[in-house]
Amino acid sequence: MLQATALKILQTGLNVFLTGEPGSGKTHTINTYVEWLRMCGIEPAITASTGIAATHIHGMTIHSWSGIGIKRTLSVYDLDSIAGNKRVIEHVRHTQVLIIDEISMLSADTLTMVDQVCREVRKNDLPFGGMQVVLVGDFFQLPPVVRSWENDENRLGFGEDENVSPFAFRSPAWEALNPVVCYLHEQHRQSDEVYTKLLTQLRRGASEGDVGVLDSRIVEEHDVPGDTPRLFSRNMSVDMVNNQKLQANKGAQEKYEMFARGPAHMTDALKRGCMSPETLHLKIGAKVMFTKNDPTQRFVNGTLGEVTGFNTSKQPIVRTRDGRSIEVEPTEWKLDDSGKTLARITQIPLRLAWAITVHKSQGMTLDAAVIDLRDAFEYGQGYVALSRVRSLDGLTLLGYNGRALQVHPEALEQDIIFKKNSAVARAKFETMSESEHTKLTENFINAIGGSLQQAQKPTKTKKKKSTKVTETKIPTKTRGDSILATRTLIKAGKNIGEVCEARHLVSSTIISHISELYMMGQLDKSDIQDLISPQLREYFDEVHEAFDIHGTEKLAPIFNQFQGALTYDDLNLARLLCL
Repeated sequence: MLQATALKILQTGLNVFLTGEPGSGKTHTINTYVEWLRMCGIEPAITASTGIAATHIHGMTIHSWSGIGIKRTLSVYDLDSIAGNKRVIEHVRHTQVLIIDEISMLSADTLTMVDQVCREVRKNDLPFGGMQVVLVGDFFQLPPVVRSWENDENRLGFGEDENVSPFAFRSPAWEALNPVVCYLHEQHRQSDEVYTKLLTQLRRGASEGDVGVLDSRIVEEHDVPGDTPRLFSRNMSVDMVNNQKLQANKGAQEKYEMFARGPAHMTDALKRGCMSPETLHLKIGAKVMFTKNDPTQRFVNGTLGEVTGFNTSKQPIVRTRDGRSIEVEPTEWKLDDSGKTLARITQIPLRLAWAITVHKSQGMTLDAAVIDLRDAFEYGQGYVALSRVRSLDGLTLLGYNGRALQVHPEALEQDIIFKKNSAVARAKFETMSESEHTKLTENFINAIGGSLQQAQKPTKTKKKKSTKVTETKIPTKTRGDSILATRTLIKAGKNIGEVCEARHLVSSTIISHISELYMMGQLDKSDIQDLISPQLREYFDEVHEAFDIHGTEKLAPIFNQFQGALTYDDLNLARLLCL
């Protein structure tokens, strides 16, 4: 199925399971759908099965959103308690579209519990209380984290009893939801046809020919490329390599501590999901990986580079593989809910990258990697590791064991069913008339309290003779209109949190609007002063002195001076008042 067809199905309000091979465009399709919903005045709940995945999508874990936490079952008392929680009520009752990313790592039991909570809170016995549910993921990747009932230890996958399936598609909630399967088949990550064919074949079970291709990429330890990141199955191997490499470097070491702000249970969740460590040690020559996407597109999560120096503020300077030099300032990871920031952590968006685990690599794209699968212990581990790399030329193997290339038979069997169901859905929607689709879309958006009039309809794409596919694009409102909408709310006396909630935007975006409005003369200093936080009011004189000393070009030195007591949003507003 093409991304445009999947988007067409999503827009009708049907429950959907969006799947496909790594690099097939699942994230892009969901991002386009979310943007369209927001243009219609609908704010979806964006969640994921793990903290790492939630951090990537700027959402929260489904466990936190639903209030189930780490529970494995729900008693009547548990359900009553969760359904009476004001935060959970706020989430669930006001959600019309629920997105759950990395569904392959969510257990069947957990999906069932989320369904129970939604039905109870919304007082509606339809699946998930009647909201649209969009499940995203690929069951050939890493399976859920489950617990042993005997020793209560966390472990991946099936534990000792492989007869008990942990997959979400075995949940009664999945069966009741009956999602339309959208199986994307385009490939946007691997450009190597031979390698793409290999990965596709691994999804059907490794053959002798596949093993032969991989064997040709095996090298001895002394022949490993020194500047290429390594993927290991276990944390112990990753930590050992990174620490050894850093200690072998005789240069001076810089230390960066993570700052946290917000309730401990929320900041702890952000820390678990953040790939930058709480304490980061760097030296010149250190191999590093960026751990976050940069809004200005200088780097993305997974960009590789090397520390070449430190600026006068002791911030690292990284040369990327394509030769660009980037001064890296601290950045923030936030837990947002309906435009409000509940918690945040701040750290340099880097981690040592001589080695990482296969688990933490899920969702990344690497130009090259040295992969060691000799200790692989879980179905899908080898497939996830191999599918991170763009081409066969970028792959170096230290070896693999018998488990590494196995995909679970149940996932393989179910994948055949998913493909058949997707073909049926594709045939139905690709032949659907424009008027029929528009009617379904209007009915859906009106039913959940939005307005299709707020969003411009997708532009039609002309068919070309070439085989290249042109996707349907959703036009956005102009930035000028968006900024003026922010100004209207501020002039009406709204604070930043209220503006975020009304605009369905995060605070950093609203702050950027305020900066532009101030520079255009559309807001004055009195408007800015009304918006600053109590924390900034308390420290304002000291902040003003700090800007006099350090200048207004860089915020990192001032952020560090106040040791996390002030946010970057605070400092951006303070800078306007100090200009």
